[in-house]
Amino acid sequence: MINDVIFLHYCMHLTGETQAMKWPMRLRVVLYLAEALEYCTSKGRALYHDLNAYRVLFDDDCNPRLSCFGLMKNSRDGKSYSTNLAFTPPEYMRTGRITPESVIYSFGTLLLDVLSGKHIPPSHALDLIRDRNFSMLTDSCLEGQFSNEEGTELVRLASRCLHYEPRERPNVRSMVQALAPLQKDVETPSYELMDMPQAGASSVQSLPLSPLADACSRKDLTAIHEILEKTGYKDDEGTANELSFQMWTNQMQDTLTSKKKGDSAFRQKDFTTAIDCYSQFIEVGTMVSPTIYARRCLSYLMNDMAEQALSDAMQALVISPTWPTAFYLQAAALLSLDMENEAQDALKDGCAQETSSSSGR
Repeated sequence: MINDVIFLHYCMHLTGETQAMKWPMRLRVVLYLAEALEYCTSKGRALYHDLNAYRVLFDDDCNPRLSCFGLMKNSRDGKSYSTNLAFTPPEYMRTGRITPESVIYSFGTLLLDVLSGKHIPPSHALDLIRDRNFSMLTDSCLEGQFSNEEGTELVRLASRCLHYEPRERPNVRSMVQALAPLQKDVETPSYELMDMPQAGASSVQSLPLSPLADACSRKDLTAIHEILEKTGYKDDEGTANELSFQMWTNQMQDTLTSKKKGDSAFRQKDFTTAIDCYSQFIEVGTMVSPTIYARRCLSYLMNDMAEQALSDAMQALVISPTWPTAFYLQAAALLSLDMENEAQDALKDGCAQETSSSSGR
């Protein structure tokens, strides 16, 4: 496990003018992650918290890695899970606990992400598999890059991982053994497969920076707070309508109360309370708000919790893949982790998205 890495832009389609991830690189991603899980298991850490695509990392040479964030202390007891309920292992719904087999289930959802380029709920994916409707599971950007046999094998592996009964799922070692023979272009460096330059980041000094980008580049947390507070929730497309529609239930009312308390604490710079309240809002899982993640990200930074902040910045990017704010906050978190090159990359990506958005108006 290594820490000096940068998060993958979810999902398999990178933003801006970058091409979709090639098939050999997608196969490399899942093999390397399986090997990382096997390593964790060998070290007595078989439980990995909430495995999903935004736990994927790249090092300086674009080799895929697994975030150490999922190995949090509170995942050891098997009681912690925060993903959308549609992607939660069925045994967790029954017992409230995860097991090593639960991690395999989540790995199956990741295999589907790699094949489809989308985050397809397992129940829907299994229906498509039973109907042999593989075309709906395959990313159209991959046309002609792999054979039917290769696609069928990846679907087979995913369906085994997603078996309802945990004991019927393969172990992580067998997944490594199954994925290794599928690898293609094994001699080609990852940075070439990703069409990225090797080990180096371009400077952002020559780029025109917006006030938020500038504040994040300087890790000026006070200025970032002022900008986020002033911006509010204007970038949450559709969220306001969803909240007003769902607020009739008691659960939604409690959720809205948590959000309001979080906003109040954030405004008053009580960032510890803000983290707690926003976490309550997020854990319900029925409403999606990139701004909530952005605000909790800054709250984590204010509490010197840079890894958690980076995770939230990337989760905001999962929800809104072209949102400049998410890139800028990612840069601030990376700077807090002394990852200067990766922070400059994130700033550059954010500037590119902001420029693209402005020119499209």
